[in-house]
Amino acid sequence: MADISPSRTLTVGKAILIGTLMVGTLDALDAIVVYGLRSGATPPRIFRGIAAGLLGPSARQGGMGTSLLGVVLHYTIALGIVTTFVAASRAIPALTRKPFLVGPIYGIVAFFVMNLVVIPLSAIGGPVQFNAFGLTNGLIIHMLGVGLPTALVASRIRPR
Repeated sequence: MADISPSRTLTVGKAILIGTLMVGTLDALDAIVVYGLRSGATPPRIFRGIAAGLLGPSARQGGMGTSLLGVVLHYTIALGIVTTFVAASRAIPALTRKPFLVGPIYGIVAFFVMNLVVIPLSAIGGPVQFNAFGLTNGLIIHMLGVGLPTALVASRIRPR
């Protein structure tokens, strides 16, 4: 595993790669554990749900190929979230000075962009329905498992 200790700097590419793997994995594990325990959702079912964003609701009846597409899409979304923050932090270096503050705020922004813009514009369509549990879990994982690791790896990028 790559060393991301405070004394080690990263290239932009390595920060994006590490951030993508961290964010994608933490967010996936949250969905698998939380929704597996709460409603018995299996990992293939969870990833078919993600594939539904591209293929539409019929993806939920798909097989392993559809689940694998969901995994690829999940990590592609993580790549977009991390790359967006890294690009913004290169233009606005102050974003990396307080990653424990800025990261969770970015996670909240990412949560609402995904749920209020991306998902409604996807093949799933329609507004996302929030319940207290889903909203709370979504905000926590996006603050601590999406925004924070993104800001932490961005804060380790080698200065220009």
